[in-house]
Amino acid sequence: MKNKIKKVRFPYVERDISWMYFNRRILLEAEKDTVPLLERFTFLGIYSNNLDEFFRVRVATLNRIIEYRNKHIRQEQETALSTYQEIGRLNARYTQEFETTFHTVTKALEKEHIRLVKETELNPTQQDYIREFYYKELLGVITPLFIPSFREFTDQPDDHIYLAICCIPANKKKKDYALLSLPVKECGRFIRLPDQEGDICLMFLDDVIRFCLPWIFNGLYYHAFEAYTFKFTKDAEMELDSDLRNSIMQKIAKGVKSRKNGEPIRWVYDANMPVTMQKHLTRMLSINKWDTQVAGGRYHNLKDLIAFPVCGRSDLKYPLYPPLIRPEFITEENILETIRRKDLFLHYPYHHFSSFLRVLCEAATDKQVKSIKMTLYRLAKNSKVVQILIAAARNGKKVTVVIELLARFDEASNIGWSKQMQEAGIQVIFGVEGLKIHAKLVYISSPAGNIACISTGNFHEGNAAQYTDMTLLTARKSLVKEVGHVFEFIEKPYLPVKFKELLISPNDMRIKLLRYIGQEIKNAKAGKPARILGKVNHITDKILIAKLYEASAAGVDIRLVVRGNCSIVTGIAGISENIYINGIIDRYLEHARTFIFENNGNQICLLGSADWMPRNLDNRIEVFTPVYDKHIQEELKLVIEYGLLDSQQGYRVDGSGENQTWKNPENTVFRSQTALYEYYKEKIKNTVFNLKDHE
Repeated sequence: MKNKIKKVRFPYVERDISWMYFNRRILLEAEKDTVPLLERFTFLGIYSNNLDEFFRVRVATLNRIIEYRNKHIRQEQETALSTYQEIGRLNARYTQEFETTFHTVTKALEKEHIRLVKETELNPTQQDYIREFYYKELLGVITPLFIPSFREFTDQPDDHIYLAICCIPANKKKKDYALLSLPVKECGRFIRLPDQEGDICLMFLDDVIRFCLPWIFNGLYYHAFEAYTFKFTKDAEMELDSDLRNSIMQKIAKGVKSRKNGEPIRWVYDANMPVTMQKHLTRMLSINKWDTQVAGGRYHNLKDLIAFPVCGRSDLKYPLYPPLIRPEFITEENILETIRRKDLFLHYPYHHFSSFLRVLCEAATDKQVKSIKMTLYRLAKNSKVVQILIAAARNGKKVTVVIELLARFDEASNIGWSKQMQEAGIQVIFGVEGLKIHAKLVYISSPAGNIACISTGNFHEGNAAQYTDMTLLTARKSLVKEVGHVFEFIEKPYLPVKFKELLISPNDMRIKLLRYIGQEIKNAKAGKPARILGKVNHITDKILIAKLYEASAAGVDIRLVVRGNCSIVTGIAGISENIYINGIIDRYLEHARTFIFENNGNQICLLGSADWMPRNLDNRIEVFTPVYDKHIQEELKLVIEYGLLDSQQGYRVDGSGENQTWKNPENTVFRSQTALYEYYKEKIKNTVFNLKDHE
């Protein structure tokens, strides 16, 4: 079988192409009639927001590779060019789908008596309302810029929406052109108008300003106006100063500041914009042949649909799933003592993030706790985690925080939090040169017994309400000791450290994963049970993919739940016919990473922070921990199996990009997130009953 694989061209979907396929799965959710109407708007907003970040980072990188003149990277350039062209083709196709879906959902909302009103559709009462809104809210926060007054527009921020305005004088001879940035942060994107005949009326800020143009240009005697929305996206890859005299924090701060001066790489505009105006703007934005130009609809920056007003129609949103609290976290017993007796497991957002906060709070106040060490990657706006750590430091604990300043688009926030923590006496470490710290760890030291928390996601209250993540809380000496070694490695990266229990990148994670897959191959060839179950965000690492192909060819049953990038091509005879992948898009963003290797009946269960991508395995500090508690192992297996059964929110991820829906063998509709919530709810009820019964 190995020889057969070598003879066949290595089946592999380029990472950025697979990302386009993933983002379309989000768009397909917006197209579903079964999804509540306002949630369909949310999915359109997520799709738009994702696409902006994708162009800022990934397409910007492709542009750099294509334009870089160096004969030694010709193969990389050819791949980048081919990928770039395919992205352009897919983007054009998906843009049309997006516009059609937006129109469809808008019309469906009208049947529910929620209308998006244009500036030409206002009744007299609404016109008076907008006039008052202009003088009270808009006046002073918008100032038009005439195009002849400046040549370039590249110093303007790319997270704004702009109106290109054609000002027509009474004689209609010489038209003037002006630009205007919409004050979304000050006024919001959607303005609620007085109701009309039982309809809730909303208006895009774009159209509000269109209606207000005569007052904005008051005194200039224009007869009429035409206004067209556009947006642009800049290259967000930071060029960090390599001057060793600058501290890391200064470099990051400088890089964030320089981001506004990145070159525009994408321009999206109203397809009805006059050609003359298009030429003006492309020149001002320095748009060239390698930049993406998309003729879209009337509205852009539709990431704002994520925050579309509910208007009292909660029936058009998903029903609420209140986070649950496991019984262990609502007893009067010290939670640290509970963890010392047995491993605990949290699965957000099914379980309330306050349970983790309780662990941190008790560590901050427990007189026996001597120190707390923690990695932080992204932080909530008003982070309770940081507030607890500051309290711990003031209580005399030695607190060490490893904060990742290179968490993309959160650099400025992390710098601010770092300064606050330093002022409170917390030792703040900015990581290891050349390695992004992505591991999610807490280490609590105490004479009563040390404790570690190992998580798949950020210790972030906001994320914990939207992302599915897992945290293992353990006092197992072998695991906790090695978590302590991870912090030692971060603090003193030049000291050699070996790990027996944990899988650590960039040390040996890939090697150990290959070893586990290899054992499944041996078992399959020996006629023993051989199976790999997994749940992960992304799989693009060619070495691991090649090993999975080898395992599939040997007869190993490989069943994966993969949310995002996936470079595997399934269903190829002799190579990948034993690989099945389900991609779930639902109310929560699937984010947990966990794997189970059959290991001839002695299962190896892993939980941690790393996706199977080169960046996670080679350029980041990541941690996977084995899970030994049998009850937690069963829960992890259940989570993966539920994901594999999900026929309502799951899409076949096979490398084709078709994202086909499917029916499970029982021909029933199964939704994993709903089933998991009900499972945890029932389990807590039964556990509480059993506790009372025991008393």
